[in-house]
Amino acid sequence: MAHLGASQRLGDVRSIWDEGTDRQNGLPRASAGPPGRPLVPDNGGVLEMTREEFEELVAEGLDRIPPELTRLMDNVAVFVEDEPAAEEPELLGLYEGTPLTERGEWYAGVLPDRITIYRGPTLRMCATREEVVEEVEVTVVHEVAHHFGIDDERLHALGYG
Repeated sequence: MAHLGASQRLGDVRSIWDEGTDRQNGLPRASAGPPGRPLVPDNGGVLEMTREEFEELVAEGLDRIPPELTRLMDNVAVFVEDEPAAEEPELLGLYEGTPLTERGEWYAGVLPDRITIYRGPTLRMCATREEVVEEVEVTVVHEVAHHFGIDDERLHALGYG
């Protein structure tokens, strides 16, 4: 399999996003500024980053994964969503599927595994653009690692908690 660019792996998630939905619960937001400048306004709002900018960060995170590993991700779809389920509002990412380490002879004819990176919680927890870049990279690696069978305990020990 040829090494796909991250934008190809990420897919066209914009087509499934409802641009008319405000998923930030009406909190005021700051406008994006130059790198290094805190983006959280004095009124307690949420750092603002367009969906396209956030998707690009996810794509860049995927590009940092070595090709020898991405070749083992041919049955993984990566998505960006604004918010996780209401039960877990602070969830930054989610892997749904069967890790490679748990697959056996029976593993065939299944839907692709799914990795979802959540924009809202990431922007709410970060004060600067640099923090968002770092957190997205950590989250992408964390969720991809689950595909390879690495559990949360080991990821935390490695600094990808």
